[in-house]
Amino acid sequence: MKPILRPALLALAASLPLLLIPPASAQISGPVPAEAQALEYHLANGMTVIVKPDHRAPTAVHMLWVRAGSMDEVQGKTGVAHALEHMMFKGTPTTGPGEFSRQVAALGGRENAFTNRDTTGYHQQIPANRLEDVIRLGADRFAHNQWPDAEFKKEIEVVKEERRMRTDDNPRAQLYEQLNAMVYEESPYHHPVVGWMNDLDALNAQDVRDFYKRWYVPANAAVVIAGDVDPAQVRKLVDKYYGSIPASPVPARRLREDPVQKGTRRLEWKAPADQSYVTLAFKVPQLHSFEHTPANDDALALTVLAAVLDGYEGARLDRALTQGPDRVADNVDAGNGLWGRGPQLFTLSGVPAAGKTPEQVEAALREQVARVAREGVTQAELQRVKTRWIAGEIYKRDSVMSQAQELGSEWVVGMPVDADERLIARLREVTADQVKSVAARYFGDDQLTVGILRPLPLDPNRKPRQPSVPLRAD
Repeated sequence: MKPILRPALLALAASLPLLLIPPASAQISGPVPAEAQALEYHLANGMTVIVKPDHRAPTAVHMLWVRAGSMDEVQGKTGVAHALEHMMFKGTPTTGPGEFSRQVAALGGRENAFTNRDTTGYHQQIPANRLEDVIRLGADRFAHNQWPDAEFKKEIEVVKEERRMRTDDNPRAQLYEQLNAMVYEESPYHHPVVGWMNDLDALNAQDVRDFYKRWYVPANAAVVIAGDVDPAQVRKLVDKYYGSIPASPVPARRLREDPVQKGTRRLEWKAPADQSYVTLAFKVPQLHSFEHTPANDDALALTVLAAVLDGYEGARLDRALTQGPDRVADNVDAGNGLWGRGPQLFTLSGVPAAGKTPEQVEAALREQVARVAREGVTQAELQRVKTRWIAGEIYKRDSVMSQAQELGSEWVVGMPVDADERLIARLREVTADQVKSVAARYFGDDQLTVGILRPLPLDPNRKPRQPSVPLRAD
């Protein structure tokens, strides 16, 4: 089941077993203790710093977030943000290729990085008493990344192999890549994060260096530190290492909006696969702030609708489509993209059961939404999903990595440091009438793009692909 919401607390809540859910009457009582509240401030060079103390274990997380992802690329140079993420491990004037990772491991820590549409992030979890070491390493890498062309030529082959393994050899990944390209005409979400293979073939070292110089500036980045730390000491360390980086303006971004869709779009993708698959993508509003506006209210109500349909075991889609002798699907799911730097979608997906067609699953998925539009939802359903989210707010605090991840992802989209609490409060306000209303207004043909995977026969002699170069998990 895919997460219904992007924030870590809600993704976690969706996965909690029912026995961990507090009773419906459970409330989060009282404010979060002051020492546990996140603090946000800015360095003189424009860099954002977010600190979240949590003294329950002697560990700390250091994350560097750069508000630059695949949506900041230009036509013909897709994949450059992700390629740069790889090259950030290749050295500075004082550290050679791979030395960053070796030093973090020597400190008793673990580290990795990721790239998505909206951002690129780098994280290390280490014993709290070694925090200064990773701050120093992270600031050096952010400010002084450099490597020879030969390193790029080797690493771009790793990136290409990632694309082959994760997209070109995965029928559903291929379907989603093509579906996004159809849904988003002008939006930079049109392009895959890993990049089109033709662009990767043409990408050169200078393209990556140019992207680094353009977007890796203090005013376009945030340092997030969570764990067993003293905020005053963190401030001194961050100012010492990151504060000395020269300020530089963030380049102007041109907003590219898709034209209004006028009719259903359909994609059929054929690939060797065990089963067919269908996914429906509807264009919906996104949450821009916690103010009461029609778009914000609808985005929240759509999120609750997704939870009612697929937010727990035995939710509506599961009961109606995957159970009983006349079931049409082996599995189904629903999700709403609540927020992001670009436009969001509400998705419904399913795998047809034996003897059933993608078209039957498509019709059944749409009927469940239409049923909500006709009949509404019950107070019991609303209470159940809201209680799960409250539980998630409690349980996510057990992981300092989750706390840092959440704070950084919320910073990327311009949300405040208390966004998790505000989000829960706003979701609890959503009424049954609002859920019924959005179900009636956002699931018409003109907002819909349908993608169907038509399976081709599998080659019985085909062996699983073995990577031709070592891959780094990210």
